[in-house]
Amino acid sequence: MSVSTSNGRLRREDLKPGEVLCEYCTAKCCRYFALPIDEPTTPRDFDFLRWFLLHERASVFTEDETWYLLIHTSCKHLQPDHRCGIYQRRPEVCREYTTDNCEYHDDWTYERYFETAEQVEEYAEAIFPKIDGRSIRSPQPPLLPVAPLSP
Repeated sequence: MSVSTSNGRLRREDLKPGEVLCEYCTAKCCRYFALPIDEPTTPRDFDFLRWFLLHERASVFTEDETWYLLIHTSCKHLQPDHRCGIYQRRPEVCREYTTDNCEYHDDWTYERYFETAEQVEEYAEAIFPKIDGRSIRSPQPPLLPVAPLSP
């Protein structure tokens, strides 16, 4: 008999001998990668964060005061059954990864989490005084002239 958590997932400690946690997972670890980035300390740094988030499937988060760029993209070798299509030839980073500390049960709650450039703008404006009355947001371009309609 398998014991499940309230969300229906098998608990790690209830695996039978020889069972692998990956058999019950949807391959969370193969659907993104996160790279540590320098902590933004200036308005210019936050402008770079805005640029990251103007790209699809990117977000920025902090965990234990470390800043990360998160790219939401699946490994091109992830199979429909959530298994690795190149398991025997997988990269070293995959070989070293274990289920001991994987995110199988994680709900991904972060200290800071930004999904949009606007969220970064608002955060930066809250922590930095405006410089010369300007924010880090790009200035609104001037309106284009409209020619009168000819009769």
